[in-house]
Amino acid sequence: MRRDYHRWDSPALGRTMELLVFGHGGTPVIVFPTSHGRFYEFEDRGMVEALAHPISQGWIQLFCVDSVSSESWYNDALDTDARLKRETQYEHYLLTEVLPLIRHSNGTPYIIATGCSFGATTAISFTLRHPGVVNRVLGLSGLYDLRCLFDHYTQRLAAYNPVDFVPKLNDPWVLERLRATDIILVIGRDDPSAWSNELLSNQLWGRGVSNALRLWNGWCHDWPDWMRMFKLYLGEHN
Repeated sequence: MRRDYHRWDSPALGRTMELLVFGHGGTPVIVFPTSHGRFYEFEDRGMVEALAHPISQGWIQLFCVDSVSSESWYNDALDTDARLKRETQYEHYLLTEVLPLIRHSNGTPYIIATGCSFGATTAISFTLRHPGVVNRVLGLSGLYDLRCLFDHYTQRLAAYNPVDFVPKLNDPWVLERLRATDIILVIGRDDPSAWSNELLSNQLWGRGVSNALRLWNGWCHDWPDWMRMFKLYLGEHN
């Protein structure tokens, strides 16, 4: 299996960023790490090995990105808007640096975004906030109401909080692109964040945006569970 390491000084973030690419072609898959996770987490946890067959066959190509969640969502030293300003810079990094790398490396126009736990939160939020950039998003065990991470609620937080901004989506251009996006939410019924998946799913349907909500029996919030989910929803079925 081909493995490529990339590292550069990010103009958007003003710091060095790293990522790993697995595979030689196929559908590009942007993989976001869990909270405080790194770009090498997916490999370290055995997920790349678990998807070795579709990767080696050239069906999918993984782009495992780093995050700045410790500087944004989980940075209690900053106020709400300052933390989200950092997240805005991270989204700019994805749009202006990571996506061009993917386009240069892989000519397949169809892009998948995915992640586990807070990686799912990032993948879903990014997809919904930038309609048309991602064609399919697979969120595993994500949380989609982020108010619990902040002491103060602001309009900027509302613009980043999926269950806040989705009901307010009215732009026909935005809705048309989201309706063309394959959105899959997977979570265990006993996961404390399951309610936010059900709420977000209903809100999307309320805006005419189809989505697949998959509730698994049990907690299902660990790497062995996510490995089974990936094999089912990302691996052989692509």
